[in-house]
Amino acid sequence: MLDVVYPAIDTGFLADQLLTTMELAPDAPAPPAHQNNWDEADVMLITYADTVQRSHEKPLQTLFQFLEDCLKDTVSAVHILPFFPYSSDDGFSVMDYLAVNESHGEWEDIERIAGNYKLMADLVINHMSARSRWFENFKKRIDPGKDYFFEARPTDDLSAVVRPRTSPLLNAVQTDDGERYVWCTFSEDQVDLNFANPQVLNEFVGIIRSYLERGVTIFRLDAVAFLWKEVGTPSIHLQQTHELIKILRLLIEHHTPHGVVITETNVPNRENLTYFGNANEAHVIYNFSLPPLLINTLVTGNCRHLKTWLMSMPPAQMGTTYLNFIASHDGVGLRPTDGLLTEEEKQRLVNTMESFGGKVSYRRTPDGKDQPYEMNVALFDALKGTAERGADHWQLHRFLCAHTIMLALEGIPAFYIHSLLGTENDRERVENT
Repeated sequence: MLDVVYPAIDTGFLADQLLTTMELAPDAPAPPAHQNNWDEADVMLITYADTVQRSHEKPLQTLFQFLEDCLKDTVSAVHILPFFPYSSDDGFSVMDYLAVNESHGEWEDIERIAGNYKLMADLVINHMSARSRWFENFKKRIDPGKDYFFEARPTDDLSAVVRPRTSPLLNAVQTDDGERYVWCTFSEDQVDLNFANPQVLNEFVGIIRSYLERGVTIFRLDAVAFLWKEVGTPSIHLQQTHELIKILRLLIEHHTPHGVVITETNVPNRENLTYFGNANEAHVIYNFSLPPLLINTLVTGNCRHLKTWLMSMPPAQMGTTYLNFIASHDGVGLRPTDGLLTEEEKQRLVNTMESFGGKVSYRRTPDGKDQPYEMNVALFDALKGTAERGADHWQLHRFLCAHTIMLALEGIPAFYIHSLLGTENDRERVENT
């Protein structure tokens, strides 16, 4: 695997370095193959660290008490969205991977939750904040950070790059040795890391080991499909990305045999399935096609596309499974409906969500066009009526029906906290931010 990613270096030396960083002996026993680290009783909660608040108390302490008082008999696992110091994107522009945002709490609060529930944390592995120490060092041309971020030139052929946003891909940065152009898949504040530098991989192995020591056992690899970049290619789903996932999984499993890797790949269904590999990449993948297809079914009254998709999904191999969800911190992705809904059906769904108070974000295609990428709407409001007749009195029934279907599917069910609370659209906050 290392030879595929780094053919020009001494991968034996790198392997020893990674084992040392992970604090593994070279002869560490292999974990059991094809082991399910979940069962039919597992239910996951998705929440930000500060969604539940109480005066005079850090939010992570409040979250723990909320779990104990309200969900102890219901939820077995918790996904706490990025709880690190950050500069933008609600935590996904990380400034320091090894610190807890002091406004949320401390590591001991994370460890307390991990001691009572399976804990999933984000490994924001594709990019890092432009205000991080690493990036400041990149601009100063010193280590650690000097060669940690991916660069290209405006004259490079980037026409094939698959984009999830409409913002510029390259951003000019003044450094101590002149102007450089850094690659920014998502935003100017989120600068993509350069895994062609094996030291970046080693840094992340150290970060993973630290999380494992704090009780994290489930790793959500954020935006991992974009991890490896090559000028002249789409820079998504490249083979080196798949090999790096295999490497991280091996290291995690050898350190903690019940550790789990989940890949966050908001892409068309067939592309998403490739992240299982041969049961040697992700243990779990998100069922990204479920939210838009299920919402479409309930607002159109036509289940044909949902049924066709469900009948086409392969049963997961032993040691792998699906994460089933309908709502999350992100919008409802539309790329996972490619090949499943027609363009007209997608547009009708977008129009319906907008009529129910939703907003739409866009991505730029290689031919320069902007296409709908995500529908940003509270799930409760998304199901308030039908595409044909608008709002009606069946909203709650649709909402309960959606979750009943989700619970019936193969895989681990995950509830976004705003679904548990029946939260509606917060238009005022959208306007203010």
